[in-house]
Amino acid sequence: MQKDIRLHGLIAGQIEYYAIVAGIGAHQRYFFNQRHDDEELRFFSPGNEFIIGREGVSYRGNGGSFCEYMFGVDQPISDLAKGDVINRLVIYGARYDSGAGALEFSDVTAGSQSFEKIFFDGNAVYNYFFFVNSDKLAGAPREQQEEIVKLLGKAIKRSVAVGDGDDNGIIEEIFALLDDAKALLFLFKLINTRHQEYCNLFKSLYFRNKKISDDEFTLLSSLAGTYDIDRYQQERIRIDVMYKHPDNRRIVDEYKNILITCNRRGEINKLENARLTRLKTLSVRNKIPGALFYTLDEMLKKDKKMVDLEENDYISETREILEGIFLSERQIESTVDREDMLKLLFAKKKAAENRDHSFEEILLDASKACDEKIRDGADISLLEGFSYIITYFDRYDSTSSIINQLAFMENLRVTEEMLRSLLGNKSEFDLLKQGLFEELFISGILDNKYLGSYGRKKVTNLVRGLRLIEEKRLATSALQDKLIGINAEERLFQTLLEHVRERIRNFYSKYSTKADQELLKREVAEELRHKKLLDCELPDELFNEVILTIKKEAIYIHSLLPTIIASKDIALREDFLENSGLDRFYVEELEREYYELNDLDMDELYQIRKGLN
Repeated sequence: MQKDIRLHGLIAGQIEYYAIVAGIGAHQRYFFNQRHDDEELRFFSPGNEFIIGREGVSYRGNGGSFCEYMFGVDQPISDLAKGDVINRLVIYGARYDSGAGALEFSDVTAGSQSFEKIFFDGNAVYNYFFFVNSDKLAGAPREQQEEIVKLLGKAIKRSVAVGDGDDNGIIEEIFALLDDAKALLFLFKLINTRHQEYCNLFKSLYFRNKKISDDEFTLLSSLAGTYDIDRYQQERIRIDVMYKHPDNRRIVDEYKNILITCNRRGEINKLENARLTRLKTLSVRNKIPGALFYTLDEMLKKDKKMVDLEENDYISETREILEGIFLSERQIESTVDREDMLKLLFAKKKAAENRDHSFEEILLDASKACDEKIRDGADISLLEGFSYIITYFDRYDSTSSIINQLAFMENLRVTEEMLRSLLGNKSEFDLLKQGLFEELFISGILDNKYLGSYGRKKVTNLVRGLRLIEEKRLATSALQDKLIGINAEERLFQTLLEHVRERIRNFYSKYSTKADQELLKREVAEELRHKKLLDCELPDELFNEVILTIKKEAIYIHSLLPTIIASKDIALREDFLENSGLDRFYVEELEREYYELNDLDMDELYQIRKGLN
């Protein structure tokens, strides 16, 4: 066990620091001093120095910094493709030579960083710095740094102690690798206390039930405003916390692992694309930000061959329209007619379904060309024509986002402003083509096999309600009340289903008789009232539906699924799911657990599901 001396304090009003000097002789050596009216701390050993000031840190000598990667930030593909690399490591004076495929080291290791840059480039909450005093590290700075990377680099980038903030664990791992009884390790942990408080509050609220209510979001916004935490840092903290929720992490990691496999092979086949599509749909249901998947797509999917995917038709059509209008060498009228706009909207719809970013790349190229032509003196009507397209695309994105959230997310806050926005967009789309709104946004969702019964109910009531509002036979507030009521019923159903499942699992081996069900209903109702999750009588119809759902699940897992696996009967599986009305998301989770419990080949399960995507 190494001896260590620790100095703990706060600087600049919000940066908490832990300065640790570890080693057998640490307590016998002078290693720091304080300067400039307590506003600067200097730590040193022969040839090394680390200074913590009011604005940031400065350093010279050997060592570097490390932190846990935050999900969703830029990460080298070489690290992302290695599932066990979880930490960012920066060595002073080192840079990666992409041509040689190796690190280059320099004797110039001195430098400085502001606290803002440290918590922007690294982890938003905490970061480590270090240097080492050891007889094993001799020679020029570049030689010391190269030796540190050889000894410690692999372990630091993979150490779970970093993410856990386990200082003792980090020290023990490093000393085991240094294998020098006389070595001294200087370790500095910097914590942004404001970011930490925001992170802890968000985690406590989100991990409670994977939802953030309006009141809770107001609380978070108030804290961010008080501490002047910028929007980017708020977003990356929230994304990182949501990724670390066990349910979310499994989904995102599976998506990432599939893409890594495709990246190594250089192509994405039809089966893998079906898996990615299912996971992407599931991410909407679980409120996982789409930006996470877009980041992974950009890093791992870019330039990969899409095997057996019919996508060239709508991409070439998009290019033809945009290049014909904006990129032609001839001077042509920039007006986009109704047929052009319809083709672009359906191309955008198909690109979104296939997660095909080439559509957006073509649009970006057209935007740049438009700006250049206007700059070079082209008629302003060119910009007006392009703005016409962008306006419709903005309406598309807004409408698609609202309807998808309404269909696949629980407890969406429905406002009159949201409904008025949908109503206005519906009017504009239907002006292009009668019934276009339902063709673009509704028919596909209603055909989606993952749409649950409550999602279907919300979407069908929305469509009916918007039509009645247009006919002036219904008020917007009445449609809002209807959708809020369905949301409340869905929330109660899911809560009841969860509690009944748990109680049956722990206390009831049988629940088929009326007497058993009555007792079960009373006990669950009492438990929900005690937890303040129920403030009314438990509806008989809802409770009976929950019991029926659980019975169907049991029949599927214990009777039908073994038969489906043995005979690979996709039709039997589909027939049951179509007619049972069970939530496909949950059924797939049950299937996954069944395969893991019985140690079956997961690829076989994907093959069984293949015909459904």
